[in-house]
Amino acid sequence: MVGAPRWGSGAGGSRLRMLAALSGACSLLLLIAWYRVGSDLQVLNPVTVYSFWRTGKPFYKLDISWPKSPEKLTGQTFCVAVDHINGLVYVGQRGDDNVPKVVVFSEAGYFLNAWNTTVEMPHGIFALNTPNASSVWITDVGTGKDGHTIKQYSPSGQLLQVIGTPGEAGSGINPLQLDQPAELFVEPTGDIYIVDGDGGLNNRLFKVTQDLKTVWLHGENGTAITQFRIPHSVTVDSVGRVWVADRANWRIQVFDKITGEWLGSWSSCFTEDAPYSVRFTPDEKFIIVAHLNTDRISILAAPPVGSIGDCIVVDTIQLAHEVKPHLLDVSKETGAVYVAEIGAQQVQKYVPLQRHRKLLAPLSSFGWSSVL
Repeated sequence: MVGAPRWGSGAGGSRLRMLAALSGACSLLLLIAWYRVGSDLQVLNPVTVYSFWRTGKPFYKLDISWPKSPEKLTGQTFCVAVDHINGLVYVGQRGDDNVPKVVVFSEAGYFLNAWNTTVEMPHGIFALNTPNASSVWITDVGTGKDGHTIKQYSPSGQLLQVIGTPGEAGSGINPLQLDQPAELFVEPTGDIYIVDGDGGLNNRLFKVTQDLKTVWLHGENGTAITQFRIPHSVTVDSVGRVWVADRANWRIQVFDKITGEWLGSWSSCFTEDAPYSVRFTPDEKFIIVAHLNTDRISILAAPPVGSIGDCIVVDTIQLAHEVKPHLLDVSKETGAVYVAEIGAQQVQKYVPLQRHRKLLAPLSSFGWSSVL
């Protein structure tokens, strides 16, 4: 009987080791090629493939000391926003009348204050800081007398503005009506991008001016491009692209912020769970996405100016079972990621370990000239 090959010294062992190395390299190339050919068929998705080009340490680590006073969070934590200029973190939570709807911490984790506002059921929150003033914007998905609105507050909790008709769901644009608005993004110019439809009448994305004049609108329920099924989160990058987590369609859609033109979509990264939240890192090289049902945070490579291409997962953060990350925000100053977890009724902070990472695979093969 012929014995099995042995990994010994000498010419024979060297040849065997060389053949094994060549076989492994060919297998890896075949696997990547299989992914590229079959990605549209979801033969192998980037959540699996990303491990081939991960190097070094993970991107983030948990800051176990944040916040210093976790007992101040007494309700279901649905959303979080960072004012990086003033070093403030606003947390929106739900509960009975004794639960403050907004709790404010410093970025270092110290409790500062809390408000019990006119918000019925906070869903999304956004912190705006301009040379003239700071403000906090909250989407209210409640169905009572204060619901179906977006409210703007001063940093101390003083109500400044209400968008929509309190207590009345609607789809009108003049005057503007809302039904369970999920989230918004406000530019320093005053332009506002709203995703309206956390399960209500509307499934739409629209841009309005500071005086609430509609600039453009995509408002159809469906699965085709520019259509939505529960648009859940929205952000805008520095090159004029609007990114929307189209939750029930398990994809991210991208639009031109000036014209509203559809620029592309990503879906291959979302075969295990839908995107719930979408935010950029400060250098805009990566996009941070929350997945509620798999208790996971994905870090995606952001495309440069030009083709959107397809999404690539470069790292993940696996959270504890049933913490249910809902919405998140990223500090533009420190790059820290703050995650509102409705299952755990807490907000967790993840700090970046490395600002810049090199990927082993040439990302140009996915239609991008460069990512880093």
